[in-house]
Amino acid sequence: MNKTSKRVLSTVMTGLLAVSLAACGSTNNGNKESKGAAADPSSPAAETSVASPTSKDKVTITFQNIYPDPTDPKYKMLRKVVSQYEAEHTNVKVELDSLNTDQQKLKFKTQAASKEMPDITIVNPAAQMQPFVDADLFAPLNEMVEQNGLKGTFTEGILDYYTFNGNLYALPDGNNIALIYYNKSLFEKAGAKVPTTFEEMIDAVKTLKAKGITPIAIGEKDSWTGSFLFMNVLLRTNGGPGFLKDVVDGKRTFEDPAFTQAVDAFQSLVQAGAFQEGATSFDYNAGENLFKTGKAAMYFMGSWATGGIETSDVSKDGNVGVFKFPTVGGKGDPNQFMLAPGSAFAVSKSSKHLAETLDFLNYFMVNYPKEMFEQKGAIGLAQTVEGDFKAAGYSDMAMEVMNMFKDVKGGDLAFDNTMNPGTAQVHLSSIQNLFVAKKDSAAVAKEHQKGYEENKQ
Repeated sequence: MNKTSKRVLSTVMTGLLAVSLAACGSTNNGNKESKGAAADPSSPAAETSVASPTSKDKVTITFQNIYPDPTDPKYKMLRKVVSQYEAEHTNVKVELDSLNTDQQKLKFKTQAASKEMPDITIVNPAAQMQPFVDADLFAPLNEMVEQNGLKGTFTEGILDYYTFNGNLYALPDGNNIALIYYNKSLFEKAGAKVPTTFEEMIDAVKTLKAKGITPIAIGEKDSWTGSFLFMNVLLRTNGGPGFLKDVVDGKRTFEDPAFTQAVDAFQSLVQAGAFQEGATSFDYNAGENLFKTGKAAMYFMGSWATGGIETSDVSKDGNVGVFKFPTVGGKGDPNQFMLAPGSAFAVSKSSKHLAETLDFLNYFMVNYPKEMFEQKGAIGLAQTVEGDFKAAGYSDMAMEVMNMFKDVKGGDLAFDNTMNPGTAQVHLSSIQNLFVAKKDSAAVAKEHQKGYEENKQ
């Protein structure tokens, strides 16, 4: 990438979102409209005042977030932006509540039920966000994003995943694809080959395992991680995107061969010893740190992990490479990815300091891409990023990840961003159980189908 490549992610990510929106269709499982309509500032629900706060009374804003790992560029970015804001607004204190993803989800559900929510919290797109919107918990952000051109900083189409009935309720931190990071020195030590097919991945797992090397790191205590990997297998066995949409549309069931084949393939990884011992006791950060400290040969994750990996010791001297998730049984296209519109920041409608909270969130989102660029964490953001990545010292690995975005030919969203929460929980628990004991794929399929039929609306 040369020095003329300003706004380098804009074209790439616009194309990605255009493809993903076309490929995925509606993701709200038949609930109220959640995407496809731009936020309308004239909508009655969008009249939340965002006038600059004038009071100099002492104010504390609570900011719940999912950046607890000090090695993550987002951890450093968050604290820098907060410090800057507090220095410029001496009457405001921003109190951080930093949790891992599953901890935050559980805590926020409890807070939402009691209507004792933080001023700013983290939500996930589409189906995961729907129940909280239906409960009228969030302040519309339409007017805020229209001020000072903030809306124009987001890649085209990304805000649709957080828009319900014409109102925008959250601002995303990323727009990512899933890929596999690998440790070149560990592959060389074991004599393993970088796989181009799923069958070759199983062979690589066995080769690495035989040399006493953990093949794949995962943080399956946070059950979405195994689901994210499983769904990439399903994307392949299905021959492309749209399996869950077909289920919702009544065209197929979970007992379809594409699903049972995905279960069998996924279990073949587990049974080959692909993951570290006690994988379900490692949370997301602990699992990722196995890879970042050179204790695992591969790591399947969204491209948001790039910044933390490239600033870790494991990436010294170009030691980390990346590859696309391979075909499974000859099926699927590696250029169809698991697509991940990011977690997002929502504001409590009942905030006692709504004007100050909106002012801070606006400041945070304006500065977010600039600070993430400086922290080497600007791959896969939901906002346009100014700057020459290569000149700024981004690694060859990071540039390779960025170039993968240009290859995207559609894909699927995560299970829990597509199905309603009840069905999603059945799925998450079912897949997590496969890390503990092997199960007949037909039984797993029936378990999913029963969960779907009991929870569909």
